[in-house]
Parts: sequence; C-alpha cells; structure tokens
Amino acid sequence: MQNSRFLRACRREPVDATPVWLMRQAGRYMPEYRALRAQNTILELIKSPELACEVTMQPINAFDLDAAIIFADILPPLEGMGLSLEFAKGEGPIIHNPVRTLADIEALRVPDPRAALGFTLEAIRLTRKQLDPRGIPLIGFSGAPFTLASYAVEGGGSKNRIEVKTLMWNQPDAWHLLMTKLATLAGEYLVAQAEAGAQALQLFDSWVGELSPADYTKFVLPYSKLALEIAGTAGVPLIHFGTGTGGILPQMAQAGGDVIGVDWRTDLASAWETLGDRVAVQGNLDPVALFANWDALQPQVEAILDSVKGRPGHIFNLGHGILQHTPVETVKRLVEFVHEYTQTP
Repeated sequence: MQNSRFLRACRREPVDATPVWLMRQAGRYMPEYRALRAQNTILELIKSPELACEVTMQPINAFDLDAAIIFADILPPLEGMGLSLEFAKGEGPIIHNPVRTLADIEALRVPDPRAALGFTLEAIRLTRKQLDPRGIPLIGFSGAPFTLASYAVEGGGSKNRIEVKTLMWNQPDAWHLLMTKLATLAGEYLVAQAEAGAQALQLFDSWVGELSPADYTKFVLPYSKLALEIAGTAGVPLIHFGTGTGGILPQMAQAGGDVIGVDWRTDLASAWETLGDRVAVQGNLDPVALFANWDALQPQVEAILDSVKGRPGHIFNLGHGILQHTPVETVKRLVEFVHEYTQTP
C-alpha cells in the first residue's frame, strides 16, 4: 500500500503514472448515489457506517482512481460541539443556533471525536476492508478551522461572510477561543481517522480565499497550523486544501501540509514555484470543464500535466468538488487519460 501511486506522490517520490482522485468523487452525479439518496437523508447516509462505506466505494468500482475518500461531511463535528445541524432541501446546511458572542463560544464543547463521530470512524474501518485487497489507499478529512467557523457563525452558507469577519475583527478574544476549539477538534478528528485506518488526511478550507493575506496570517494561519500539527502526530501524509488561495499560498505552506491543494484560478506550475520543493501539489482542473466535450477538455488536462511533467509530487485532481450533473462517462475518460498520458516506460 505504501508503494501506491497516490502515497508515493504525497511523499514526492517517482511514480509510474500521475495519480488521480477527485474531490466529491462519491456523490450525486452518480446514479448509484442518487438511488441511495432517494431513500435516505444526507445525514442518514453519513451516520450509517455501512451506507457511508457503500457510497465511498461507488466511484472506486466505477473508475480507475488511485485513492478513495471516506464519504462524510465537514459539518457533523459541529453537532458534537452543541450546534444544531440540518441539511434543508434546496437550502444546504443550516446551523439553527449559530455562535455570535463570547458566551456562545464559551458554551461550545470540544468532544472526543471517537465518541461524537464514531460512525465515520467505523465507516473507515469497513471501507479499509474493501480497499486493502485492491491496494487503494483511503483519505480521511476534516473542515479547517476558518471554514468551520464560517458555518458556525453565519448559520449556513454565506455570500460575503459578514458575520464571521466582523466577529473576527471586533471580538478578537472570542475569535481566539472559537478558533482554538475548532483547531483542536479538527486536529484530533483527523488523528482519530488515521487511527481508524485512513492513510492520508485532507484539511478542507473551502472559504479561506475570502480573506486578505494579512487577515489570513493574523487570524487563521496559527489555527490551521495547530490543527495540522495535531494531525501530524498520526504520521500519515497531510493535504492542505483551499479555494481562491492564489494570494496566500506561501502562508498556507507555512501553516503546514505535505501536499498543498491548488484550485483552477492559479497556474499550477507557478503555484509550485511559489511553494517550493518541500511540498507536493494537488490539482487543478476547473470542475466545470467536465461539462465540455472531450475535444475541448483534453487540451486543458494536457496543459496541467505538461506544466509539471517529470516533477515528482503531483496528484491530479479538480480545483474543487465534482458538480451535480457531471457526465459519468467524462469522469471515466478523464481518469483513464491522466494515467495513459503520464505513463512512464
């Protein structure tokens, strides 16, 4: 398993072909997933280890992917802290009791993830039993402190993040306490996933690109670093991912991670030059490109692969998750093409 393409690339070691996995590769673009989802809520799928395992394996059974990622969501850890989470149809996630004051934040618990999130840990154990005979590694993940804080403070998705940014600026003591709690929980959750069998771990900071470099450095970097330092005690590769992060890549690398995820808004080769040789890189096709016909898509894929050709440590991925209605046949062809195009003699 340690010689798998994916894990070798995480360690910046030579591979026989560029490894590929896709964020949100298990999900609603697949008919197998939609069939299960028609009978279960998203939280029911996540909280049933057997169903979460089944969903995790769906893309592995359909495509020649080099890694699986456990089917879960970044928000259930907030439930263990005392927040009320609902996935409302047509609205996305809703936190019914968002935190806005120091007293709100002081009341938040930092639960033991082995108790509060045991369903995902059991799903990891079940999935490893299916993946091990195939030699395919499993990725665990957590939301990063800032992205978790965005949901906890805003109460759900937000266009401008007004509530979370004003809390950050106006109540620094409350912000420090909130982010310390979230960083501790995220780090310990990642460690628990590695203990359960995850062979790599990804920290998702989906909304951190909304910040200026100065605000990221002052208000976020120390806490992402704390989460990754805790996770690092597990001894498995760490992937640090964010979107819209072209202006803060050096600071993200400073926060930590063996692999830095880069989205499509930044040229991959330029990003790697900025980051330096200490890290591997993951990315970075625009997810919308998968809706293009193959004649339009292939040159985009080739351009990404050519830009880092011959440099160990590239993991091909999208710049964010697969979108609903993405053609399944395009995903299959993409995965096969990445391997064929980069195959070494």
